[in-house]
Amino acid sequence: MSASLKLSQREATFNNEVVARFELYNSLFQTLPFYQVKEIGILLPFFTAHCEEGVNEGLSPEEIINSFFSKNVPDIDHEEQINRMFRLLQYIERQVVLFDAIEDSSFGKIGRAADAGTLQSLLQQANISDQARKDISDKLKEMSLRLVLTAHPTQFYPGTVLGIMTDLIEALKHNDINTIDELLQQLGKTPFFNKTSPTPVDEATSLIWFMENIFYHALSNIQTTLEDEFDIDIAAKNQILELGFWPGGDRDGNPNVVTETTRSVVRILRQVLFRCYYRDYRVLKRRITFRGVEKKLDNLEKVLYQNAFNPQRDPHDVQGELLDLLNSIRDTLIKDHDSLFLDIVEGMIRKVRLFGCYFATLDIRQDSRVLRNVFKYGSEQISETGIKPEYFDLDEAKKLKSIKFNEADFICPDDADELTKDTLNTIRLVKKIQHNNGEKACQRFIISNCQQASDILQLIDLFLWSGWEKDHLTIDFVPLFETVNDLKHAAGVMEKLYTHPFYKEQLKQRDNSQTIMLGFSDSTKDGGYLMANWSIYKAKVELTAMARKYGIDLSFFDGRGGPPARGGGKTHRFYSSMGQEIANKHIQLTIQGQTVSSQYGSVETARFNMEQLIHAGIVSALHPNQHDLLDANHKALIGDMADESYKLFMELREHPLFTEYLEQFSPIKLLSLVNISSRPTKRNSDSKLRLEDLRAISFVTAWSQLKQSIPGFYGVGTALKKMKNEGKWEQVKELYNGSGFFRTMLDNCMMSMSKSDFRVTAHLEKDEKFGDFWKMLKGEFELTKSMLLDLTGADVLMADYPVERRSIAIREKIVLPLVVIQHYALNLLNKNNNSELTDVYNKLAIRTVYGIVNAGRNLA
Repeated sequence: MSASLKLSQREATFNNEVVARFELYNSLFQTLPFYQVKEIGILLPFFTAHCEEGVNEGLSPEEIINSFFSKNVPDIDHEEQINRMFRLLQYIERQVVLFDAIEDSSFGKIGRAADAGTLQSLLQQANISDQARKDISDKLKEMSLRLVLTAHPTQFYPGTVLGIMTDLIEALKHNDINTIDELLQQLGKTPFFNKTSPTPVDEATSLIWFMENIFYHALSNIQTTLEDEFDIDIAAKNQILELGFWPGGDRDGNPNVVTETTRSVVRILRQVLFRCYYRDYRVLKRRITFRGVEKKLDNLEKVLYQNAFNPQRDPHDVQGELLDLLNSIRDTLIKDHDSLFLDIVEGMIRKVRLFGCYFATLDIRQDSRVLRNVFKYGSEQISETGIKPEYFDLDEAKKLKSIKFNEADFICPDDADELTKDTLNTIRLVKKIQHNNGEKACQRFIISNCQQASDILQLIDLFLWSGWEKDHLTIDFVPLFETVNDLKHAAGVMEKLYTHPFYKEQLKQRDNSQTIMLGFSDSTKDGGYLMANWSIYKAKVELTAMARKYGIDLSFFDGRGGPPARGGGKTHRFYSSMGQEIANKHIQLTIQGQTVSSQYGSVETARFNMEQLIHAGIVSALHPNQHDLLDANHKALIGDMADESYKLFMELREHPLFTEYLEQFSPIKLLSLVNISSRPTKRNSDSKLRLEDLRAISFVTAWSQLKQSIPGFYGVGTALKKMKNEGKWEQVKELYNGSGFFRTMLDNCMMSMSKSDFRVTAHLEKDEKFGDFWKMLKGEFELTKSMLLDLTGADVLMADYPVERRSIAIREKIVLPLVVIQHYALNLLNKNNNSELTDVYNKLAIRTVYGIVNAGRNLA
């Protein structure tokens, strides 16, 4: 079957399974009297149509809102108008959930024919010959996939709503009208947001819902397939599937994460995991009713029950004990009972090997500037350090020679500042966590804003001063390079580490394995879309070459957000397009916010997306596309485009109206009031808004709320036009058609642009102060669009992804009224002097943020 025919079939299925059913259930949904104001559901279609007409005519949000009420509800005052808008947005928020649920319920029928393969396609390749199967098995034994759940503030659905969505998806799969009706009513009465900001432990608990209900099952399902089909031994040292966890460990810029938080989250992870084990045990006990295993079953139940329901304050790692009992039961079944129900026992063995006593590895992360201050404090307080006061005036080369790596057992006093206490107490706690739950429970310390080799070596000293021993330093020290400048110097920093005598010995103890984290978010904010992607690509090539030079097994850990502007989009295509110049055996990436619920919200979607990543890693290793090995000319071409794009993006950042435009027309100042995160929206939260302090996630969210996805496209059109003007257009076309990296980068750019809608702010074209600035943004958008269409030979953006394009269009139509309401509320705020009304307008603007991000799924 041709690719175009498969696409048209997917489109037809999407129209039948998603679009038609959404229209059907939405009509039912709009008749439900959720909020005392019965006519709101009936009013909504008229309001949506009115907003569409208004933006098409270039009307301002105020003109759209005022004309709607004067036409449809002329006898109500301003206060009641605001009340009706709150009711309207409550409906729209739930419309988004309904569309999500319908789309997810149709996942199996729509399929993903245009995307990279899954394990099924690997099986098909393996069936070609014994050699093909052996090649795939060998690569699988070398590779690993680690998904790391983070608590970055873009997960807007509370656990109660996620539970309803899960049940709604199941009911929709069977078109169970009565259950759907009841769940829609429940949805209507269930709050969508928190009245107070969650604590870091709340955030962890929210994400643990996915661990317990999704990942626990999805990982073991995939592992089963790998073992059955590819001769994979789960007892092997290299574990293919791993989970990481940041809530409770990530303290970078979050003063609410402290040592006690980390301790609490580790306990919750362990207890929830053992409850999962205990549920599995109940199934096992119901089936294994034979002689010869009674005592073993009793012992197994005691261990599981104790840890699940009566957890000890100071537990110990019982993974070995559990495996001994389960393997003994397994042996008895094989020997005496014809292997009856062996699959149940082996399934439990598999899970205990996968998750141990920890469920997911909790990463600790802190900023290098904080760690430098703690190091200085320690050098002054601890006599054994060997660090002299003049050390801090030395250049980097002399610092590297002066660090002594002396051991001490310093306990931080209570009179130290909070960050120092947290850092040193947490370093001691990590040792305790490893003792209680196993080494993998907490074995990585990530240094964000890492700029020099001494940042890593000084952190090692902090461990040695806190009771850790050189010969038992069971920690991976992970530098995080984020800015364009840091990425440029990353390989040089790593060479200093690889050649440092102490660090070489440390790496030997860790099987010569090094993990390096690269951050998309800050590099995009720092240098724009093209430069960020190119800087990370170049850094990966240079870091890979450096690691190979010194015989290091390198893992890249990619800090990706949901949207393309933060490294998201079609992630698996990036991994499948890695050429041989880039280490790709180990795939590690963060998943956060809407990406968690949209791509890993059910066992089916989670399994599909993880299988895609595994497939991408195997295919890029076994069948590398030679076009993905960029030659010197291609690199020069992309570099030239990245430089041109960077220049334009920096001009935009330095424009005198840049931050003022964001402050006035986006809800950026209000994001700190959205109760979805324990983390402040910017560093130095008490100071005036400065771009350098603004978190990348807030930066991208602000532009996406404006419906101007600047971080995802700005500068791309100008860069492409430069190539065309210089007579290099055919080379760019060749690059797009041949290079998976370049194609994926531009395809994801088109996805960002498909979620932009400059009609909403078209009234600003005539604004005396901001008119020219708006026209500059719109001009680059139109230029980028025309250049991309010219490049791809298509009539519309995302022409190769018609189903995704249609999905985005429907979602954008659903939330258009929210966007109009938000701009209306912000405009009133800018003009208002009444403190009571300020609170109301703030609340109205903030409430619209939820629905807009939820509908975009990967907007923030």
